[in-house]
This record gives sequence, structure tokens and C-alpha cells, in this order.
Amino acid sequence: MASNTAQATPPPPPARRFNLVRCIATCILGLIVLCGLVVLITWLVIRPRKFVYTLENGSVQNFSLANNHLNATFDFVLKADNPNSKVSIYYDYIESAVTYEDQTVTFNTIDPFFQPHRDVSRVESKLEASNLALSPSTFKDLKVEKSSGEIEVDVRFMAKIRFKVGIWKSNHRVLRILCSPVTVHFSLDKHFENVPCEAAI
Repeated sequence: MASNTAQATPPPPPARRFNLVRCIATCILGLIVLCGLVVLITWLVIRPRKFVYTLENGSVQNFSLANNHLNATFDFVLKADNPNSKVSIYYDYIESAVTYEDQTVTFNTIDPFFQPHRDVSRVESKLEASNLALSPSTFKDLKVEKSSGEIEVDVRFMAKIRFKVGIWKSNHRVLRILCSPVTVHFSLDKHFENVPCEAAI
């Protein structure tokens, strides 16, 4: 009696799609590791350090209040400390402003400059408020502070900067500096106290 034997079916060929996906995943992982190594090596070589900004001097002249209007001339000196040994900075555009109780009292632009590595630069800013209209509450508060012989303001800087490392230059970034609170005395006999500033890019 003849017996029927089941004919064995050959195994399916290896899935090419699976191999392709595995190859792509391996390549992506390799690129991530390579980019990580590049960033790590660059950081180890450059070792970037935080830029330090300090308001070193501040004064006010020709200060007058009348009919809810302000006239004044402010002078400030900002010390910019770049402690990095390989990173230089282009300050391509800079503006400064004085604010009081969230109202901008005056603003002005500053000449652009280049700061090399391991350098301390001092930036002078002269700002004039000419017949500036004030809100009644701001006018009242300024008048009270003036009678005390000093006023507290915020001094802000905004700059468009580029970093330079060797021959490489970065794209523009926006640097914002806040010096607060800044006490300005009306008497020249009182010494201005340095104000450390906060910087964010």
C-alpha cells in the first residue's frame, strides 16, 4: 500500500526589507555617535566660558521733571569681559535703553566693535531723554525718588553678535543684557556701585 508523504516546502528567503531597515538604523546611529564625538572634541578644544558683563559707571545730568515730561542725560559704562582663549566676538549692532517701571525712558545705538579673545572692553553709552511724556504715576514716582537724591532704573543692552573661532564665523545671534537695579545718584560726591548684569543668548 503506497503512503502519501507530505512534500516539504522550502523556507522563505531572507527578508530584504528587514536588512535594509537594519542598515539604515545602523547608519543613523553611527552618524549620531560621530556628531556627538565632533561636538565633544570641539568643546574640549575650545572650552567655551561664559561672557561676563558689569555696569561700571553711571551718572545723570540735566534731570528735570515738568508737566508729566522728563528731560535727562544718562551716561553708562559697560565692561565686557571675554575670558575665552579661542573665541572672539563681533558686536555688529548694539542698542542700549534705560527703563523705569517698565517704561522706556530713553534708548540709543552704540558703534559696532570686535572683541578678541581674552579681552576686556569698555562700552560707553550716552542716552538722552528729551521732553519725554510720562504716565502720571511714573511722573509722581520719579519726582519722589528725585527728592531722595537718587533713582533706580534698569539698563538694557541688545546686540547682534557673531562668534569667531579660527577662520570659522557663526551666524548672527541675539545677545540680551540686563543690568538691574541700577542706582544713579544726582550728587557727584556719591560713588557709583558696580552692577553685575545678566546675559542671555
